[in-house]
Amino acid sequence: MVITIKRLKCDLQGGRLGILNILGGRKLLEPKQIIVLRKDLKMSKGKAAVQASHAAVASAIRSKAEKRNDFDLWWRTGQKKVVLAAESESELLEMEIRLKKTGVIVVKIDDAGRTQLPPNTTTALGIGPYMNKEVDIITSSLKLF
Repeated sequence: MVITIKRLKCDLQGGRLGILNILGGRKLLEPKQIIVLRKDLKMSKGKAAVQASHAAVASAIRSKAEKRNDFDLWWRTGQKKVVLAAESESELLEMEIRLKKTGVIVVKIDDAGRTQLPPNTTTALGIGPYMNKEVDIITSSLKLF
């Protein structure tokens, strides 16, 4: 069996160039960011959107500082995000521990408690952006939020 990997230059966002690897017409690893929200909190749509935003911004800023290559590729290729649901705080915290072992950026979000939730309620995780297949395996059991 012969596998050919082509490197394609793509003009992305304002003339910056990014490289995508193509295997049989499919992307090998697409950079993405994952947000995991706690489903058990039954947050309003607005509250969930705000918590997801906190997680997305916090993990992107940290990624830009600590994993610049992953961040830059993610930025140039459209900033793909996926929002998933954890059933409980324990599931979210267990996932945080497993993900940190992969070396990917993981940021835990705790609510300030000014509106719907008590102070310091853990609401979300921001993961990546990353180029790590192991993260997909760890998060594959979660459903979309």
